[in-house]
Amino acid sequence: MKKDRREFIKSSCKALSMVAAATQLRHFGAMSVLAQKAVEASPEVEYKALVCVFLEGGNDSNNVVVPNYTEGYAQYSAARSAQGLAIPQANLLPVTPPAMQGQVYGLHPALTDIRNLWNDGKVAVACNVGPLVRPITRAEYQSGAPRPYQLFSHSDQVEQFRTAISTFKSPTGWGGRLADRTAILNQGAAISMITSIAGTNVFNVGVNSQPLIVTPAPTPLNQVLTLTGYGTAADELARRAALDQIRTRDLDKTMVQATSVLTQQAVNVSVQLSQNPVLTVTFPNTTLGNQLAQVAKLMKFRTQLNLSRQIFFVRLTGFDTHTGQLNNQNNLLIQLNAALKAFYDETVAQGISSQVTTFTMSDFNRTFNPAGSGSNVGTDHAWGSHHFVMGGAVRGGDFYGRPTANGTFFPTLVTSGPDDADTRGRFIPSTSVEQYAGTLSKWYGLPDSDIPIAFPNSANFPTMDLGFMNPG
Repeated sequence: MKKDRREFIKSSCKALSMVAAATQLRHFGAMSVLAQKAVEASPEVEYKALVCVFLEGGNDSNNVVVPNYTEGYAQYSAARSAQGLAIPQANLLPVTPPAMQGQVYGLHPALTDIRNLWNDGKVAVACNVGPLVRPITRAEYQSGAPRPYQLFSHSDQVEQFRTAISTFKSPTGWGGRLADRTAILNQGAAISMITSIAGTNVFNVGVNSQPLIVTPAPTPLNQVLTLTGYGTAADELARRAALDQIRTRDLDKTMVQATSVLTQQAVNVSVQLSQNPVLTVTFPNTTLGNQLAQVAKLMKFRTQLNLSRQIFFVRLTGFDTHTGQLNNQNNLLIQLNAALKAFYDETVAQGISSQVTTFTMSDFNRTFNPAGSGSNVGTDHAWGSHHFVMGGAVRGGDFYGRPTANGTFFPTLVTSGPDDADTRGRFIPSTSVEQYAGTLSKWYGLPDSDIPIAFPNSANFPTMDLGFMNPG
């Protein structure tokens, strides 16, 4: 190839300002031209999507899911009322999970819509989840049994939730590895399986998978993935004609043919996403609402982009509440509640509510024992936490997980008690990140044979299916 031809292709690819071009080029080893030709004969695969909502900073789930029966609330109140962090029992939104044998619990008062979705069987709670090397008791922990590396280091616990690997710092995340192992379900797709509306992070990174990075609404979708430099002006039309012509040459050379195919994919995507779709539901104009609105818009193009599987990452920051927790967390949960409700309603409007599963993750839970008191009361970094799973395929209205020291999925809320790692209520997870993520991944289509590849530590846990997803 002549140098001027190489330089032209290089500059033309730069003009494909959509990140999809870079994403697909990163996939060259996995998405060869031959593989793409083989896709044409493959059967249709039902659409499914996972949406990770990361509550960044470490959400205090002790104030999100609270015992509402006499003994349980008394334990909660004894630990938090004196310093001003306990939610009054009358303000809690009651739920009665069958797994807890009739004991009533309460959701944070800001979560009215999530409680309604719980009552409708569309929301479940995964209890006491956190990074683990293997199941571990308080006695084993205090005797020095294996525990996650750099435990209670903020940055490391964030990474371990996103990677589902707690024995070393992993360069890949569980979302990326899931995309690697399920790529066959998405062959022929015009963009990456993974899309982040919140920038790049390790959750999205696999061996062969990299995320498409999209800015949130209110930026119109047709201004996010645009083909620049190829408008209607004479010079732009000439540039487009030259690009089209040069991609017909040297197709007997594998690398050139692959580049031409991928460039054409980027052109096609730009054309297909030339409109900003209108959503049925009005989303709140908030940080999380705008991110989930953009997710919903991208989902409306699933057929045009030949997408059978998608993984999305969004995040809401501000949960590192060492001080001023009551007001700060309340405002964040109001935002979470409204955004999740709008998003679920939009999946219903699109006819895909049973094909989209939304789930929360966070850095860690926070100490049961508060830090400070009064209006500035907060909490410090802890360990096992509770998470929401939402969607039409969720076995909602119940708690899921693995037994704690008391035999239920919910830890004993006593500092220095049987589930506390120390003396402040850093509850030892009974359910590993692998088990939480593995349950979601199996529903998504990850074969059992690939679980050890996507989750290298999975053999250390008795099950990789917590039961909160309906099969299908």
